[in-house]
Amino acid sequence: MDDSLYQSTRRAWQDIWDEAAIEQERASVMNPRAQAYFDIFTCYLPRDAVILEAGCGLGAAVMHLRMRGFDVIGLDYVDAALRRARADDPTLWLQAGDVHALPYAAGSLAGYLSFGVLEHFAHGPLPALREANRVLRMGGVLVLTVPYPNVVQRLVRLRRRLRGQVERTDEDFYETTYTRRQLEASARQAGFRVALSCPTSHSFTLWGLGGPFRAPGYYQTSVLAEALGRVLGVVIPWAFNFSTLLIAHKAVDWQP
Repeated sequence: MDDSLYQSTRRAWQDIWDEAAIEQERASVMNPRAQAYFDIFTCYLPRDAVILEAGCGLGAAVMHLRMRGFDVIGLDYVDAALRRARADDPTLWLQAGDVHALPYAAGSLAGYLSFGVLEHFAHGPLPALREANRVLRMGGVLVLTVPYPNVVQRLVRLRRRLRGQVERTDEDFYETTYTRRQLEASARQAGFRVALSCPTSHSFTLWGLGGPFRAPGYYQTSVLAEALGRVLGVVIPWAFNFSTLLIAHKAVDWQP
């Protein structure tokens, strides 16, 4: 593990959450993109036991899922973000902690949610996935999203090369993408049985192109992006996939 990069990425997220607006974050879970994948994975979640969102930030997903009737708690290492979330809604159950060393007993949780977190570890997703497996009960549900290396990303890199631009690097922040095969393989290696992996947020892939695909507001996609995204999601779903949604269960016959 590159500890210096890991720590600098953690510091970068502290800055990101300091600058983020709670109202915008909570509004973002209500947009059509977010609601589409909420509708996919919530049918896999139990309503009679505790579910953890690991890397909850300002608690937008925790609040939304509680409104849907789920017993969800949130964990993040950025304590300042948790304090802001609690100040806004004191009923939220939030705790400071590290996804690589969760403060929960083995087999104590029914579900584990991870939205846009695992791609920020230069050492890969496996250590966090193994820790998720540890705290889940047998048959417990894992739900996660990570970005996918889609065609738009490749086009942007090609355009930069053709223009003679140097590929942008950031020594203080780490983010990568994972193919479907890589993501499923990591989940299986960590002791999960994959139930579903599907492409999502095609309109947001188009948002990355800018121009007519962006609407005013916080990461808002235009009507054109939404319409074209729906078509791409049917015709060529993986080529324009922005974020892969994976749902899996802790394997009952798995041993660490």
